[in-house]
Amino acid sequence: MADTQQADTKQAGTKGAERKAARLAKDIKAFAAEHGGAEGQLAHIGQAGTRIVLVGEDGGWGDLVAPSYAIAEAAAEKAGLTLHEEFDGEFAAKVVTGPYEWTRMAGIQLGGARNS
Repeated sequence: MADTQQADTKQAGTKGAERKAARLAKDIKAFAAEHGGAEGQLAHIGQAGTRIVLVGEDGGWGDLVAPSYAIAEAAAEKAGLTLHEEFDGEFAAKVVTGPYEWTRMAGIQLGGARNS
């Protein structure tokens, strides 16, 4: 794990990493503007990088993927995103789901309609 942290720190200092963080910050700000504000949580997803989970004040949600934790953290900071340590009950309760999510997540497994 220490090797990953060192690689993240090194990568975060490069010009490419700074540009990626700036692009992600722009996307985070756009999401927040569309949803009346936003909060987030960073989640490691292995070699793919780090997922930035976004939850809007209106209950809308989405995510972005950064190539490293350091870049995700830098993007969140540049965007002024409030971060939660965990996607716990209180934070998760802000997410609003609709028919699409129910049929997509559970409906297929229960024999419900498939979303294409």
